[in-house]
Amino acid sequence: MAKSIVIIGAGQAATQAANSLRQYGFNGKITMLGDEGIAPYQRPPLSKAYLMGEIEIARLKFRDDDQWERDGIDMRPNAGVANIDRAAKMVVTKSGEKIAYDNLIIATGSRVRKISCENSELKGIHYLRTLAQSDALKADLDKAKSIAIIGAGYIGLEVAAIARKKGLSVTVIELAPRVLARVATPIISQYFENLHASHGVNIMTNCALKAFGGKDKVQRVLLEDGREIAADMVLVGIGIIPNSEIAIDAGIICTNGIDVDEYARTNDANIYACGDCTNRELDLYGIRMRLESVHNALEQAKLAAAHIMGAQPPKLDTPWFWSDQYDVKMQIAGLSNGATQHIVRGNIADNKFAVFHLNDENRVLAVDAINSPGEFLIGKKLVLASAKITPQIISNLDIPIKELAAHAVE
Repeated sequence: MAKSIVIIGAGQAATQAANSLRQYGFNGKITMLGDEGIAPYQRPPLSKAYLMGEIEIARLKFRDDDQWERDGIDMRPNAGVANIDRAAKMVVTKSGEKIAYDNLIIATGSRVRKISCENSELKGIHYLRTLAQSDALKADLDKAKSIAIIGAGYIGLEVAAIARKKGLSVTVIELAPRVLARVATPIISQYFENLHASHGVNIMTNCALKAFGGKDKVQRVLLEDGREIAADMVLVGIGIIPNSEIAIDAGIICTNGIDVDEYARTNDANIYACGDCTNRELDLYGIRMRLESVHNALEQAKLAAAHIMGAQPPKLDTPWFWSDQYDVKMQIAGLSNGATQHIVRGNIADNKFAVFHLNDENRVLAVDAINSPGEFLIGKKLVLASAKITPQIISNLDIPIKELAAHAVE
C-alpha cells in the first residue's frame, strides 16, 4: 500500500483526487503542489458569475484554507514542479526541493493558447484561464466602453454576454464561418449568433486577424481584409493547450496530452494523470481524445484514486458540459461527433428547446438542452444507454420527456 502520494496541480482534478483518496481510506501522506499562489478554486465561474461580480473569491474555493490541514493534505500553492525523476520516484520543485512518492498523480490542467501577431503584447489584451486573469479582465471591463473578442468559442461568447450586461460595445471576431464551429452543430451556432445579435453584439465570422493597433495600450484590431475595429480592450479566446511538458520530459507517453488508460494510469504504473492534461479512451464513442470539462476532471480523478486504493472503479458518466449566456443556460450531454441527424424538441423561438443528435441508426449520441434541464437529465441517460429512438418520437411534445426511454427500440 502506498504511503506517500504526490499530486502535481491544484485544480478541479487535483482536489477531487485528494478527496477521493481520503474517501477510499488512504491515510498516508498527500502532498498537492500548485503554482498559482492560491488554494484550489473553481474555474467555470471566472467567465460567468465571478466576472459579473455576482460571487466573491470565497465562493470559488473548494474549501476553507484551513480545511486542507484538517484533512491531512499538505497543499502548497507556491510549489511549481521542475521535473519528475521516475527512477528515484521523486518530484523536484522549482525551488530545488525533492519530494518522494509511492504514487504520483499529474493534474496540471491546461493553459490558454497565445496569439502571435504584430502588437500582441500591448496592454489591454487579455486571456482568461486563471483567477488573476479574470480579475484583470474584470477591472478593465469596469472602465472600458468597447471590447473586441477574438474567438467565438464558449469563453468568448460568455465574456461577450457579460460585457453587454456591463454596457460595453462588443464585437466578436471569428475565423470560422460560424460561432462555436469546433464544438457545436449549425443549429446551436445559429441560435447563439441570433441570441447575441439580439443583445447588440456585432459578430463577424470568416474574419482573419492581422494585428493589433495602439501605442502603449491596444486601441484597435486590424483584420486581414483591411478593416479596423476600434476597441478599448481585447479578449483572446482561441483554445487551450494541455500542460503535458513535465510528463514528456519524464518520458511518459503523450499524444496531444498525457496518454492514460481506463484507470487514468500512464505508461508508468506508478504515475496517473487526470483532467485537461490527459488524452483518454471514450468507449462510448470508440475514440481517444482530450476532454476539456469538469466532468472529465472529476471522473478521471476518481478512477485514479480507486485504482491506487484497489477499490471498485466508479461507474462512468456521460460527458457533460454547460454554458451560461444572458438568461440562457445551455447544458450538453454527450458528444455529437458522428451524428447525422439533429432533431429539435421544442420551439427555438421560445428559448426553451433541445437538440437530440442521432447517428444513422437513430442512437442518441448527444443532447444540447437550452433552458431545458429535464431534457438534459434524460438525455444523459439516453446517451449512456446508446438508446435508439426515432426522430418522430423525440420531436413529439405530446410524449413527456420522462417517457422517451420507454419508446426506445432495440
